[in-house]
Amino acid sequence: MKYKIDNLQYCNWNRDVFKINKEAKLDAVHVTIAYHEDYDELQKVIKKWEKHFKENQDLIFLGKDYKDIEKAQLENKTAIFFGFQNCSPIEDDINLIEKVHEQGCRFMQLTYNNQSLLATGCYEKNDSGVTNFGREAIKEMNKVGIVIDMSHSGEKSTFDAIDISQKPIAITHANPSFWHSAKRNKSSELLRALSENGGMLGLSLYPHHLKDGTNCSIQSFCEMVYKTAELMGVKNIGIGSDLCLNQPNSVVEWMRNGTWAKTKNFGEGSKTKSGFPKQPEWFLDARGFKNLEENLKKVGFNENEIDGILGNNWFNFYKGIN
Repeated sequence: MKYKIDNLQYCNWNRDVFKINKEAKLDAVHVTIAYHEDYDELQKVIKKWEKHFKENQDLIFLGKDYKDIEKAQLENKTAIFFGFQNCSPIEDDINLIEKVHEQGCRFMQLTYNNQSLLATGCYEKNDSGVTNFGREAIKEMNKVGIVIDMSHSGEKSTFDAIDISQKPIAITHANPSFWHSAKRNKSSELLRALSENGGMLGLSLYPHHLKDGTNCSIQSFCEMVYKTAELMGVKNIGIGSDLCLNQPNSVVEWMRNGTWAKTKNFGEGSKTKSGFPKQPEWFLDARGFKNLEENLKKVGFNENEIDGILGNNWFNFYKGIN
């Protein structure tokens, strides 16, 4: 079977976006439902998603495991998998890990850019690694079936997570730093360790993670994918587009600052102005998967490898979540 999976989107969700994902033939999307929300605030977000599922049941449903990806393809729908870009919903209570899993959470970052109770983010000057609470949280996440996501984490913390976790971890949305040296992109040494331990890298289409940003060419991107496959194995890479369709520009400031800062910080690549950067013309939304398919072939990937990158590799990874 051939599956298409985008393993990270953070859109301003509405029926039009769900239709775009369906038109792109996405069988599954991992969606961010929390950045800085605590557990009670998370419940309000879940209520909104319950409304989305009810009003768009012809297009989407809540996914819990890989069998739901199979179901989505059979029913011509998109399975939605919940994830957190921070550990804030579990607060300081390890018992909440099981609770959020019961509510659908399948991915959780240990930190979003900054130091958390679990690990150190990529924007901190000093990376002290995974904390004592983080070690316990990883064990519990392994137990209940939540993937450790280190997309916004510091390097030492990510190496620690790979070492501590009894299951493969993921970096759901980032690119290699050999191509573009953004703070959020990952070193070759780290990506090799990730693949050697069965982990997955979701390659990002967010302009701040791309060489030449919005003006990045699809040829450059696909050549990077080829070199990344040489580095860590073609079966360990997929797509985590980090699409933020229809989000108001004010959301960027909220993403960067949360509830912990009053100083304006618009994030990497955007130090003097707010707002989301424009997507490259060849990936304005998920329908850009078609452009990727055509151009990955041009740089030397065969059909099976392209199928893997565009979804089958994530599908196989999902099999090991539960």
